[in-house]
Amino acid sequence: MKKHNFYAGPSILPEYTKQKVAEAAIDFAGTGLSVMEVSHRGKEFIAVMDEAVALVKELLKVPEGYSVLFLQGGASLQFLMAPYNLMKSKAAYLNTGAWATKAMKEAKFFGEVVEVASSKDKNFNYIPKSFDVPADVDYLHITTNNTIFGTELKKDLDLGVRLVADMSSDIFSRPIDVAKYDLIYAGAQKNLGPSGATLVIVKDDALGKSGREIPTMLDYAIHAKNDSMFNTPSVIAVFACLQTLKWLKENGGVEAMEKVNIAKAELLYGELDRNKLFVPTVPAVEDRSFMNVTFVMAEGYEALEKEFNDFAASKGMVGLKGHRSVGGFRASTYNALPLESVQALVDTMKEFEANH
Repeated sequence: MKKHNFYAGPSILPEYTKQKVAEAAIDFAGTGLSVMEVSHRGKEFIAVMDEAVALVKELLKVPEGYSVLFLQGGASLQFLMAPYNLMKSKAAYLNTGAWATKAMKEAKFFGEVVEVASSKDKNFNYIPKSFDVPADVDYLHITTNNTIFGTELKKDLDLGVRLVADMSSDIFSRPIDVAKYDLIYAGAQKNLGPSGATLVIVKDDALGKSGREIPTMLDYAIHAKNDSMFNTPSVIAVFACLQTLKWLKENGGVEAMEKVNIAKAELLYGELDRNKLFVPTVPAVEDRSFMNVTFVMAEGYEALEKEFNDFAASKGMVGLKGHRSVGGFRASTYNALPLESVQALVDTMKEFEANH
């Protein structure tokens, strides 16, 4: 039976990426060694890192004056590194979910944190629209996509302050204007590669202004100066990221990904709005994530939740269970998930409705 992988992360990868990683796990670049056992200082892996950085810059049209890094520690470490490097005394945060809340907690170690708006009052099922950002903050932090609650901020903000963004779950899903950001970070395990690598895009002139001494491993400038090689990088994870970047380029880049992602989202949300058994957890269409579609059983049909989960599993659907904070279901529709998998889920929902 074909499996349809809707896991939120680690999540589906392109077949191209998996095949290339499998090959390199046995013989990397003709060395006769596995990619897992070669030196990160060898010319073969340095070429991997250089190409990965170049493709990130090409696909996202990264302007001059930015460093592209592959670090470790996931977005969770970036919650700490971002304020350590960029906050002098005060930063603003838009609180749209669990990860934004955790980022705020870490930032409070370094100065005043201003919560400019929050959607906690409705269990984070919307993106706040109107909020004021103090002019004296060092930056505004946003989480562009919320994997748990299924909301997404789909446009680049332009509010006259430095902008920091956690794009862990929607990076490369659409074009972005990198020039509007001082820092973008993303854990790889959603849209880029396996867990173990973290992509960072940082504006060079934003660094060195915090007024504090930064421990070496937490200093973006050190990692930039050493081309992400200050410590041993996650070699196989970076190699896998490179393969996904190649796949992205071969398939039309982020512009093409956006079109397919919109088609997948419209197909699935259309069925959720039509089907009497289900209801999306995000009511406002403009706030609904294109990457993580969250839904629950409709009123009066709550008792069917387990039955549907089992039924979907019998049809090859994997990873549909929602996060405990929301319950219900979550279909993650990252770049590598084909449209036919979304169609299979929609067909399963229709069949389940017909049976009830």
